[in-house]
Amino acid sequence: MVRFLAQEATSGVLLLAATAIALIWANSPWSESYLHFWETEVEFAIGGWHPFEHDGHPLSLELWVNDALMVLFFFVVGLEIKLELVDGDLREPRVAALPAVAALGGMIVPAAVYFALNAGGSGADGWGIPMATDIAFAVGVLALLGPRVPRRLKLFVLTLAIVDDIGAILVIALFYTANLSLAWLAVAIGGLALITVMQRFRIWYMPVYAVVGIGVWYATFRSGVHATIAGVAIGLLTPAQPLLGARRFEALEEIVSGESANPAGLRNANFRLRESVSVASRLIRSLSPWTSFFVIPVFALANAGIGLSGDAVGDALSSSVTLGVILGLVVGKPVGIFCATWLAAKAGLASLPEGVTFRHVFGAGAVAGIGFTVALFISRLAFDDELIIDQSIIGILVASMVAALIGAAVLWTAPPAVSHGDEDAAPEDESPDPEPVGV
Repeated sequence: MVRFLAQEATSGVLLLAATAIALIWANSPWSESYLHFWETEVEFAIGGWHPFEHDGHPLSLELWVNDALMVLFFFVVGLEIKLELVDGDLREPRVAALPAVAALGGMIVPAAVYFALNAGGSGADGWGIPMATDIAFAVGVLALLGPRVPRRLKLFVLTLAIVDDIGAILVIALFYTANLSLAWLAVAIGGLALITVMQRFRIWYMPVYAVVGIGVWYATFRSGVHATIAGVAIGLLTPAQPLLGARRFEALEEIVSGESANPAGLRNANFRLRESVSVASRLIRSLSPWTSFFVIPVFALANAGIGLSGDAVGDALSSSVTLGVILGLVVGKPVGIFCATWLAAKAGLASLPEGVTFRHVFGAGAVAGIGFTVALFISRLAFDDELIIDQSIIGILVASMVAALIGAAVLWTAPPAVSHGDEDAAPEDESPDPEPVGV
């Protein structure tokens, strides 16, 4: 967990820097170059066939980031969800119950707050925006607070964020899909079925899966379902248990000694070492640095740059869209998470983790109101009008700042939690998985 928290905290810093660069660039004397750069069309053609088009035009750089590059991010999200379901907190219903119920409250209440302010208006479709939590920024705030935050609260927030991701994915798949092509959707589903069949026949050659996965992404892109859903689906189908199971910690010298000390034996040793770690774990280890340190900052750079003139900010702050996003994230998130957690605890469905108080829960709920990456993503799916998109982005930026400050203040002033010995214990992953020789 320590390694994951450190990576996400660093990613939050890069995300903040990329956002700042986008805003400065978009409000500088060179603002036109920002728009022109991300609107640059990138065309691929095979003869007279143009496989990548949107509304009859080649995809712009911004759409390539949102429809292609972000697939990698959602693929890693799918892998993380799969690991949690197979070998993490989501595997144990009793342990997962509290953060799962909290996440549900943290999605329903913000959406209801937003919809109450925008029902019947041009911004009504944006109700999914305040449902999202940005795990990188949230973890970054928790990391800055250090020992003021109980370790079990960090685990609670991480599990809550994963359930929140599941909810966001379902919302995108079910409510932000237009012009559905059943034929292409059938092709995508067929590709996913092929991946399952290949696993049944114990085909382990990764390039084959990469080719089929790209095919699933393209079919999903053409189907009208947002292409990022393909990344999540493939991640959920990825094996999360090692092929060799109990042999994962077999000593290297034992593997390569004796008869194994020859080319064939070394190839076998390489296979045995690689398959002592699950495919999902290996892929996360390989890909999460790319998504955390490259994909997400590039996404912020492409989507966060909006004009912040006095008129634009004034119009946004008087807009029900902006107000709905701000109130949804700043008020709806902590209230929804706190109330759902309190009800679950009082009903006996689950109990608070050791060392965690309801004040900690409210502070964590406020931190969860930092809705950035997925919130920006949904805003681009929800609206076509650039003015409304800009108003929603201003709401996301303001709400995320306010939520971070409130959450940090609540957690910083919370009295130290009394626990029975594991707050300062060594992290559970201080003996890391053996490094894979290859994926």
